[in-house]
Amino acid sequence: MTENAAEIASAEPALTASPVVRSVRSRESLALAIGAIAFVVVALVALPVLHFQSVPIDGAGSLGQYIAISTAVISALAFAFGRYVVRDRVRRVGFLDVVDIVVVAIALGVIALLTWTLLADILGRSFEGAEVFALPSLLIAGAAAALTAYAAFVASTQLTLEFLAFLLALFLVEGMITSMLTSADPAWWKLNLSELGSTGDFSALAFNATLIVSGAMVVTLARHATRGVAAASRRSLLWVRGLLITIGVFLACVGIFPVNEFLLVHNSVATGMAVAYTVLIIGLPRWLPGIPRAFLIVSWVFVAIIVVAGVLFGIGYYTLTATELVAAGLIFSWIILFLRNVAALQQDASGVAAE
Repeated sequence: MTENAAEIASAEPALTASPVVRSVRSRESLALAIGAIAFVVVALVALPVLHFQSVPIDGAGSLGQYIAISTAVISALAFAFGRYVVRDRVRRVGFLDVVDIVVVAIALGVIALLTWTLLADILGRSFEGAEVFALPSLLIAGAAAALTAYAAFVASTQLTLEFLAFLLALFLVEGMITSMLTSADPAWWKLNLSELGSTGDFSALAFNATLIVSGAMVVTLARHATRGVAAASRRSLLWVRGLLITIGVFLACVGIFPVNEFLLVHNSVATGMAVAYTVLIIGLPRWLPGIPRAFLIVSWVFVAIIVVAGVLFGIGYYTLTATELVAAGLIFSWIILFLRNVAALQQDASGVAAE
């Protein structure tokens, strides 16, 4: 890494790098305590909310709805508390550090919301017409909250770039599936993928929120993915970071500006995201010389597949929805693979420094 690149890397704190301020055993005990507290709180709150009576598995006023909402709040709070526990007590916490934690906490909260909503929907379809008795409802809600809080706290104390890449993938998949399953228009796929964000119902909310939060996550990860990585120069590192941030901002704007209300802006930011992605792939070998060759080959294969899908759409063989799904899936997959490869570069650099 050049001197300038090293300076920009060392000047910024890492979201994923935290000193071990507690033993593994004490952190595990604290995680169990967080889960127990979540169990008690959510079970007690369920008494007035569910009126201590039999409730349906899914739908409005159901057990599934209560669990989804309560675990969303619990997981975000548990994650934030976990980051507070492992914080660096010497370094001053900056504004961007707080923003990073808030973004990931919101993502975890939405993942909990979507996960329990989808699970409740599946169980509701499996046991159609069934209701859950009053006491079991409290116990199930408390158990779901305890499990979610425990997982969120453990994740916060063992945060890595690879885990954040997995989190981004899980968030995108769950958000899109939820939007597709809850769409009021069963024929949305005959138009385009963005139609999911223009129905005006929960499906549109899920679709647009997924894109906005995912874009914010990509922007957050852009800072930390380019920290401690060997780059050709400070300018090269800024190019990589800037293009990643551009992709994240444009991705969020796709959700902020629905296609039915802001057609020109929506299409412009979607196109801009694809252009930024292509420029990043072209410049990556020069900007980050240490990036694995296998990853570069896969990157160009992805670009070739997207171009072929575009040609097939142009000749009428593919629908617009199919083309968008191929392009979006490959771009998001590339971002996740890029984060994992960059994490490997960071680990190699840390090993060399330690030696």
